[in-house]
Amino acid sequence: MPAVDGGFDDEYGSATEPTEFVRTAMPLCASLGIEATVLTAERVVLTLGWRPELCTSNGLLHGGAVMALADAAGGACAFTNLPEGAVGTSTIESKTNFLGAIREGQTLTATSTQLHVGRTTIVVETELRTDEGKLVGKTTQTQTVLTS
Repeated sequence: MPAVDGGFDDEYGSATEPTEFVRTAMPLCASLGIEATVLTAERVVLTLGWRPELCTSNGLLHGGAVMALADAAGGACAFTNLPEGAVGTSTIESKTNFLGAIREGQTLTATSTQLHVGRTTIVVETELRTDEGKLVGKTTQTQTVLTS
């Protein structure tokens, strides 16, 4: 399932636009307003803009929203790296270190890359940065490879 001109060749149609793909494959991404700018086997980049309804106290983006973005990026990265014959992926372990906060007016960017691509599991690392480039979190997750 290779990337095609920034899009993705999948069951949703040839060369699906990246944001359309992630929102269709993971409807929570549509609900949260997540956008995709890169969707390749080497790198997945998703963004989430600060909104008051996604916040906790003091107007900070809620950790659950941050982790949802990281999980979506990691899942998309694992999906783009599925071995032949696999039908999907699912997170079986995820660890996030929070290093900073996302405040009003900021956009959070999640960049995922694969650390290990195996026959039964895929390990992905995701960096979470503000639009100013400040590292605010790092997530490592293991995805199981689903077969029919």
